[in-house]
Amino acid sequence: MRIALLGGTGDIGEGLALRFARDTDHEILIGSRDPEKARDAVASYEDELAERGADASVKGFANEMAADRADVVVLSVPPYYAGDTVEAVADSLDEDTILVTPAVGMQGDEDGLHYHPPGAGSVTELVAQRAPDAVPVVGAFHNLAADALSDLDNDLDLDTLVVADDGDAKKRVLDLANEIEGLRALDVGPLANAAEVESVTPLVINIAKYNEDMHDVGVKWV
Repeated sequence: MRIALLGGTGDIGEGLALRFARDTDHEILIGSRDPEKARDAVASYEDELAERGADASVKGFANEMAADRADVVVLSVPPYYAGDTVEAVADSLDEDTILVTPAVGMQGDEDGLHYHPPGAGSVTELVAQRAPDAVPVVGAFHNLAADALSDLDNDLDLDTLVVADDGDAKKRVLDLANEIEGLRALDVGPLANAAEVESVTPLVINIAKYNEDMHDVGVKWV
């Protein structure tokens, strides 16, 4: 399987790229609006993986080219770019492509971060509205700390919550997430439940803010 991480040069993109490359046999495609930036990121990721003896396939492309080659496309971009990124790569997506979004709308003040969904109800639902009709959209990886993901010396023991209306697409993403060592994917139902999933993220970040020994805090449901 080919997994494209659009905006894969950013924090969450780096973490997912390194974990997928180390823990799975899938081909990882790093996308960026600037293909040279994507290739620079690939070189950095390959160095990191080589230090740990991981023989992984990672390649860099412009976002549109990465999406065109992928079976699963992850929008690892900030929430305010998610809709525009979908539209920019729309011609590279089809019914056989699964579109995954981990983005969460938040606003910060002196007290911390607060959930701030778009008018669509959640960023996941916004992505679904902007995606071509035949393309299944899945929300996943929202509540994971980017630093915890990108530090391969950090052993994960976390859950990620997955929402989708398309059952087959949801199962593929659940299976894919479960391939990451130390990560457990949980089915949370349809896209209508995305707001509840996304709203956990600012809570997790605020816990990290107010507890010095919990910088890389995540969620584990028992």
